[in-house]
Amino acid sequence: MADFARSTHPGVQAQLDRLSKLSPAGDRLGLDRICEVLERLGRPQDQLPPVLHIAGTNGKGSTVAFLRAALEASGCSVHAFTSPHLVRFNERIRVAGRLIDDETLSALLSEVLDAGAGIEPSFFEVATAVALLAFARMPADACILEVGLGGRLDATNVIEHPIITGIANLALDHQQFLGSGLADIAGEKAAIAKAGVPLVTQLYPAPVASRIGEIAHDRGATWLPRGGHWDAIASGGKLHYHDENGTLDLPLPRLPGRHQAMNAALAIAMLRHQDAFAVPPSALTAAMGWADWPARLQHLAPGQLVGKREVWLDGGHNPSAARQIANYAKHHLTCGKPLRLIFASLTTKDPGGMIEPFTGVSEHIHMVPIPDHSCFSPDDLAEIAAELGFRADAHDDVEQALAAIPEDERVLIFGSLYLAGAVLAANGQLPN
Repeated sequence: MADFARSTHPGVQAQLDRLSKLSPAGDRLGLDRICEVLERLGRPQDQLPPVLHIAGTNGKGSTVAFLRAALEASGCSVHAFTSPHLVRFNERIRVAGRLIDDETLSALLSEVLDAGAGIEPSFFEVATAVALLAFARMPADACILEVGLGGRLDATNVIEHPIITGIANLALDHQQFLGSGLADIAGEKAAIAKAGVPLVTQLYPAPVASRIGEIAHDRGATWLPRGGHWDAIASGGKLHYHDENGTLDLPLPRLPGRHQAMNAALAIAMLRHQDAFAVPPSALTAAMGWADWPARLQHLAPGQLVGKREVWLDGGHNPSAARQIANYAKHHLTCGKPLRLIFASLTTKDPGGMIEPFTGVSEHIHMVPIPDHSCFSPDDLAEIAAELGFRADAHDDVEQALAAIPEDERVLIFGSLYLAGAVLAANGQLPN
């Protein structure tokens, strides 16, 4: 699936148009192209502030948000590279705490595309090179890099000496690139491990954990899984965390869902097992309330698309994420009024696996397409949902789906980050 981007800034759009013509469509893993481009650009990856590198299937973006919030609360200025963007390409690159501005982005895109002549770097490789150039040229105290796809052959894995690496939740996704089994996927993601650098991870089933341990050992990394060197639990309205350095009782994150508490715990463990920054408990406490990540069980504000109705939005796009969303919906969104679902899915995903967890949570699903992306037709999705026992309707777009739902009913939109981005744009809520 090719990335897609538009901009209202003429200079940025001109470079994005150029990128779409120069870079072959689709995901392409491998480090040869990105390394050659970066060599031509003077190896900006060697000129970064201390790097925190995070991989995972679900939750790595939220973990980045908690890392950034805690570091900023401790007084650090922070670069951050994340993907994909929801509405604007700029969202991928946060320079010293602020989204990259259009003029700088336009100039850096042009510079990277010039350097990539004859190499044909992918969309993500260009985005990575732009971010690394921006981060090398603007002073900051820390740099957080989120893996795009996998880890071993991801463009962000050009970083040779991070101060800490981490792996968030793991699930089956992108099997065509990463392998058919969870242990295979774990091995690909664990390959961001570096010699002498701690690798902090969540708790996984034994075969998955064994594979991560093998990779960490082979690479000379110190492996620190949850349940061993550190642990955390959400109970009694608190996040209880402990490691060899002591115990913390923190407020639960503002981001909804038990899974966000575990994402926050991973960020805390990463920060407490590195030596480049002193992050006091007060900064970790602040991060629980500061961290924000759009399209993760986001309660939409009144806007151009949703009006004043109650609408929730999540970009979860695999069965594991859907189970987390459904669990939250069951306990928080089904009381007092009916819950309707609006759903879409890329053709590379498992729509049945994402719909099934909502059995008993919602009875009625409204199917829509994803603008500008290869997706299942609403009619095909409606057939899948009907076979699972749901009432299902097909619509041309989200606006039409909302019009078919009584205004006093609660709505949850999910299934794709690309759909989430289209919803935020249509509602006038640009991530910042």
